[in-house]
Amino acid sequence: MSVISITFHTVESENHKWDLFVENDLPQLVDNLFEVEKYILSEVDSEMIMEGKNTNLLLVFQDEEKREDFRQIELKNITEIVEKKFGENVMVFTTLLNPLKINL
Repeated sequence: MSVISITFHTVESENHKWDLFVENDLPQLVDNLFEVEKYILSEVDSEMIMEGKNTNLLLVFQDEEKREDFRQIELKNITEIVEKKFGENVMVFTTLLNPLKINL
């Protein structure tokens, strides 16, 4: 199993537009990803966020090869779609998670 975490930070002025994107467009993009076995799309609730909001997409892959394929192709496509629609108002951060122990 291989995992990647993608966090989208949205400036406060774009919250409504982002919420519509998360509700309507982002799930369709993720559902069409062949490499992804499972995913969790979450709104991040944190005291560390002073303005705007964070949304997290946790993607689970069968192995590191499928995760790397996703990073090379699909992640770039998703990032381009977000940048085209929101410009610099939504920042995309990725984190590779390498499980040490799994109990799902």
